[in-house]
Amino acid sequence: MDVRHSSDGPAVIRFRAAGLALLLAHLLFVGWLTLRPLDVPWTTAANLRPFAGIRADLALSPAEAARRIGEGLLLLAPLGILLPMAGGRLRVSPWASLARTVAAGALISMAIELAQTGVPGQVVDVDSLLLNTAGVALAHLLVVPLSRARLRRGNRAGAGDLSRIGNGLRTFRSEAPQGSPPTITRVGVAP
Repeated sequence: MDVRHSSDGPAVIRFRAAGLALLLAHLLFVGWLTLRPLDVPWTTAANLRPFAGIRADLALSPAEAARRIGEGLLLLAPLGILLPMAGGRLRVSPWASLARTVAAGALISMAIELAQTGVPGQVVDVDSLLLNTAGVALAHLLVVPLSRARLRRGNRAGAGDLSRIGNGLRTFRSEAPQGSPPTITRVGVAP
């Protein structure tokens, strides 16, 4: 891939690479945490009714309810920051970014819940899907818009925005002299 070099190119690439590395590390940790077999004498039935598990958690003591709900919110919350960081764009619609990030977080949470069906001791819980997705959304809303605004202020010329580099590359290629297209002589068909 031919990429035009600019003064901000290596910084953007390092930022995205750090985001991808942290994202991969977090996903490996979550996979290890949620998909390891548990040695338990019995398991509960799968919870397929939305908010039934959350209501049961709220019926416990306030500290235990906060712990259980907090675990559900925090498990995938870093994805709300790491997914946009891995994308590396500063100039993007905040709502589009939120929608993409929440959709990706929901799909990852769904994949984890579906993978848990084959793991001994792990049980599918639709409330985990809801809490994980809400955690991704909250983390994104609390960190990403402010971080992007701060980075844009410190980088008024657009440095650090990969979309600017891509647009410049398209402009650069369209202005290059093209010349004539290559021709191939015709070859007769054998009898």
